Amino acid sequence: MDNLGHPVAYLVVPEDAPVYAGGEQVGHVAQVLADEGADIFHGLVVELTGIPARYRFADPSQLAGLYERGVVLAVRPDELRDPSDDAVAARAVGNDPVREGLRRAVDWLKR
Repeated sequence: MDNLGHPVAYLVVPEDAPVYAGGEQVGHVAQVLADEGADIFHGLVVELTGIPARYRFADPSQLAGLYERGVVLAVRPDELRDPSDDAVAARAVGNDPVREGLRRAVDWLKR
Protein backbone atom coordinates (compact mmCIF):
# COMPACT_ATOMS: atom_id res chain seq x y z
CA MET A 1 0.00 0.00 0.00
CA ASP A 2 1.51 3.29 -1.12
CA ASN A 3 1.69 6.39 1.02
CA LEU A 4 -1.96 7.44 1.21
CA GLY A 5 -1.26 10.92 2.55
CA HIS A 6 -3.08 12.62 5.38
CA PRO A 7 -6.54 11.68 6.65
CA VAL A 8 -9.29 13.70 4.96
CA ALA A 9 -12.99 14.35 5.29
CA TYR A 10 -15.44 12.57 3.01
CA LEU A 11 -15.93 15.85 1.12
CA VAL A 12 -12.51 15.60 -0.52
CA VAL A 13 -12.15 11.85 -1.16
CA PRO A 14 -11.32 11.73 -4.86
CA GLU A 15 -13.51 9.73 -7.23
CA ASP A 16 -11.54 6.73 -8.49
CA ALA A 17 -9.38 6.75 -5.35
CA PRO A 18 -7.91 3.29 -4.76
CA VAL A 19 -9.58 1.18 -2.06
CA TYR A 20 -7.44 -1.13 0.08
CA ALA A 21 -8.15 -4.07 2.38
CA GLY A 22 -5.49 -6.12 4.11
CA GLY A 23 -2.76 -4.03 2.48
CA GLU A 24 -3.88 -4.89 -1.06
CA GLN A 25 -5.80 -2.76 -3.54
CA VAL A 26 -9.25 -4.30 -3.98
CA GLY A 27 -10.97 -1.65 -6.09
CA HIS A 28 -11.64 2.05 -6.32
CA VAL A 29 -14.20 4.60 -5.17
CA ALA A 30 -17.07 4.75 -7.66
CA GLN A 31 -19.11 7.31 -5.72
CA VAL A 32 -19.15 9.14 -2.40
CA LEU A 33 -22.67 9.09 -0.93
CA ALA A 34 -23.40 12.16 1.17
CA ASP A 35 -25.81 14.96 1.86
CA GLU A 36 -23.31 17.79 1.88
CA GLY A 37 -25.91 20.39 2.88
CA ALA A 38 -26.75 18.46 6.05
CA ASP A 39 -23.11 17.26 6.41
CA ILE A 40 -24.13 13.60 6.50
CA PHE A 41 -21.75 10.98 5.14
CA HIS A 42 -23.70 7.89 4.12
CA GLY A 43 -20.85 5.77 2.75
CA LEU A 44 -19.11 4.79 -0.48
CA VAL A 45 -19.98 2.81 -3.56
CA VAL A 46 -16.84 0.79 -4.28
CA GLU A 47 -16.11 -0.85 -7.62
CA LEU A 48 -14.21 -4.03 -6.82
CA THR A 49 -11.59 -5.19 -9.29
CA GLY A 50 -12.39 -8.18 -11.42
CA ILE A 51 -14.35 -9.14 -14.49
CA PRO A 52 -17.09 -8.28 -14.43
CA ALA A 53 -16.58 -5.40 -12.05
CA ARG A 54 -18.78 -5.60 -8.97
CA TYR A 55 -20.17 -2.63 -7.11
CA ARG A 56 -20.47 -2.84 -3.33
CA PHE A 57 -21.68 -0.45 -0.65
CA ALA A 58 -19.41 0.44 2.27
CA ASP A 59 -21.09 2.21 5.15
CA PRO A 60 -18.96 4.44 7.43
CA SER A 61 -18.54 1.68 10.05
CA GLN A 62 -16.83 -0.47 7.40
CA LEU A 63 -14.16 2.15 6.65
CA ALA A 64 -10.88 2.29 8.57
CA GLY A 65 -9.83 5.58 7.01
CA LEU A 66 -10.26 8.14 4.26
CA TYR A 67 -7.02 9.62 2.96
CA GLU A 68 -5.79 12.05 0.31
CA ARG A 69 -4.86 9.24 -2.07
CA GLY A 70 -7.00 6.31 -1.05
CA VAL A 71 -9.46 4.58 1.25
CA VAL A 72 -8.81 1.73 3.67
CA LEU A 73 -11.57 -0.74 4.50
CA ALA A 74 -12.01 -2.03 8.03
CA VAL A 75 -13.55 -5.24 6.66
CA ARG A 76 -12.85 -7.74 3.89
CA PRO A 77 -14.32 -6.79 0.50
CA ASP A 78 -16.67 -9.80 0.60
CA GLU A 79 -18.29 -8.31 3.71
CA LEU A 80 -19.51 -5.23 1.80
CA ARG A 81 -23.17 -5.26 0.83
CA ASP A 82 -24.71 -5.07 -2.61
CA PRO A 83 -25.78 -1.47 -3.29
CA SER A 84 -29.34 -2.66 -3.90
CA ASP A 85 -29.52 -3.53 -0.17
CA ASP A 86 -29.30 0.17 0.72
CA ALA A 87 -31.83 2.70 -0.60
CA VAL A 88 -29.35 5.57 -1.03
CA ALA A 89 -26.69 3.40 -2.68
CA ALA A 90 -29.25 1.77 -4.97
CA ARG A 91 -30.36 5.18 -6.25
CA ALA A 92 -26.72 6.19 -6.81
CA VAL A 93 -25.87 3.09 -8.81
CA GLY A 94 -29.15 3.24 -10.70
CA ASN A 95 -30.98 0.61 -12.68
CA ASP A 96 -28.54 0.04 -15.52
CA PRO A 97 -30.02 -2.94 -17.41
CA VAL A 98 -26.60 -4.09 -18.64
CA ARG A 99 -25.12 -4.02 -15.14
CA GLU A 100 -28.18 -5.78 -13.73
CA GLY A 101 -28.01 -8.46 -16.46
CA LEU A 102 -24.33 -9.06 -15.76
CA ARG A 103 -25.00 -9.28 -12.02
CA ARG A 104 -27.71 -11.89 -12.57
CA ALA A 105 -25.47 -13.87 -14.96
CA VAL A 106 -22.65 -13.95 -12.43
CA ASP A 107 -25.05 -15.00 -9.67
CA TRP A 108 -26.32 -17.82 -11.93
CA LEU A 109 -22.76 -18.95 -12.69
CA LYS A 110 -21.91 -19.09 -8.99
CA ARG A 111 -24.67 -21.66 -8.37
